[in-house]
Amino acid sequence: MSHFWEVKTLAEMNREEWESLCDGCGRCCLHKLEDEDTGDIYITSVACKLLDLKTCRCTNYTSRINLVPDCLELHAVSFKEYQWLPKTCAYRLLNDGEKLPAWHPLISKRENSVKKAGVSVSDFAISETKIKNVDDLEDYILELQT
Repeated sequence: MSHFWEVKTLAEMNREEWESLCDGCGRCCLHKLEDEDTGDIYITSVACKLLDLKTCRCTNYTSRINLVPDCLELHAVSFKEYQWLPKTCAYRLLNDGEKLPAWHPLISKRENSVKKAGVSVSDFAISETKIKNVDDLEDYILELQT
């Protein structure tokens, strides 16, 4: 028996299927910086103020777009623009024709598999509310690749 993510495109998924693809790693909620000259994306360890760093879930998911002006609703973004998402992201993987990793909760059937796999940001991210100046994000650039 095939799973929905193996037979449907992202565009064909219903809301429940779509939402279940999120593994809860929190990586998409980390602030990113773009080099204007090269287009390279740099990921920081600074998380959106709405990200609960223990659960790696948004504390106000339904209103996030209104509360955080640069938060994106992936449904509204062209799939071609998913390259900024982490390489481990289910949306990016499926869009690129790849399979979900063994640690993904839909495969492992365990919510904590993301943390055990070392993919969750809960061990290293800091909230943007804890840094003195958001203009200093360069000081928080990580070695993670998009």
